[in-house]
Amino acid sequence: MSEVTGRPSGPRSDPEAVPFFSQAATFKVLWPLIEERVNEVFAAGKFSHGRQVAAWEQELAACTGARFAVGVNSGTDALMLLLRACGLQRGEGVLVPAYSFVATASAVVLAGGRPEFVDIDPVTYAMDAACLESAVTHASRFVLPAHLFHQMADMAALGAVASRCGLTLVEDSAEGIGMRQNGRHAGLHGKGGVLSFFPSKTLGALGDAGAVLTDDPEVAGIIRALRHHGRLGPTLGDFSAISTETDVPGFNSKMDDIQAAVLSAKLTRLDADIERRAELAAAYTERLRGVPGITRLPRVVPRPTDAGVSTAVFYVYLIEADDRDRLVEHLTGRGVGTEVYYPTPLHLQPCFADLGHTRGDFPRAEAASARALALPLYPDLEPHQVDLVCDAIREFYTGKPT
Repeated sequence: MSEVTGRPSGPRSDPEAVPFFSQAATFKVLWPLIEERVNEVFAAGKFSHGRQVAAWEQELAACTGARFAVGVNSGTDALMLLLRACGLQRGEGVLVPAYSFVATASAVVLAGGRPEFVDIDPVTYAMDAACLESAVTHASRFVLPAHLFHQMADMAALGAVASRCGLTLVEDSAEGIGMRQNGRHAGLHGKGGVLSFFPSKTLGALGDAGAVLTDDPEVAGIIRALRHHGRLGPTLGDFSAISTETDVPGFNSKMDDIQAAVLSAKLTRLDADIERRAELAAAYTERLRGVPGITRLPRVVPRPTDAGVSTAVFYVYLIEADDRDRLVEHLTGRGVGTEVYYPTPLHLQPCFADLGHTRGDFPRAEAASARALALPLYPDLEPHQVDLVCDAIREFYTGKPT
């Protein structure tokens, strides 16, 4: 039986023994600090785009090493605004992975561009550099890799292709808080990147929230305008200086101060939460290694060009499994929550049917969509719950739980 330090262990058999995600214990511990910071929002009477947001942006920039962090209302809006701020023009091509959450490509459409799909590395699930080079067209202007599950795409290889082909590199680093490659945080290897603070993310809010990371002052300035109806204004923290005139057509994509207050409180636990996630991932790997039917466990791919510090962060624990859909039914029956990432690859999504792709165009992405399954992984997860999940998986494939 595996052992994860720091939490109690013991048998459990209730109908919802292992939810896919929960942060009840985390909020119980953090609530006094969250309450204190939320009360500051109420005292100030400014609930959107106020000084809590400005303070949070400074904290996030310091945490990631970004010169600028700009808070917005979701990771999806962050992607769309980043592409707009980097100069994407209507109809221009943006190369995106064929395997990712739909927002990676839908944000391109919302920003006025056209998604151009690229197959993935079957080990990291990220955009493959060799596939990228062969996918570049005369219309391609941007390349948008996504960092999925626990590690970044190979940014050195992708950056080299982007440079050779004259493409602007931006990152869908929505899952990437804490991830680093060659010493640089996710989102800072090109023109900019994004973070999502959806509740289940490694750093999650109490609702939707997101941010753009960039070292480019012009990009940061444009995003600050676009998120607030196109109103140019202030330097960081000086929200009172925002113009009342609209300089460019913009959006209402401001971050709420209550979400900023929650994120600021939760940031104090980020390093401990990342360490806890790594412990749980190691426990899963120990228990699942060698189980028949499990065809792939997560692994961190070393980068030979990585001269600096690299960090993998387990946002989810993703396996590949034979007869995945029946396994999901079995686990559901045992009270184990799971999530399929992603059941339909992007090139086969109905919303992109006009691009004319068919099954077989991106075989690696299609294979991942058919086999990948995320198991519960979050700091509140307890050792006995990891054991319950692994026992249920072994039972499915062998008829015996241990």
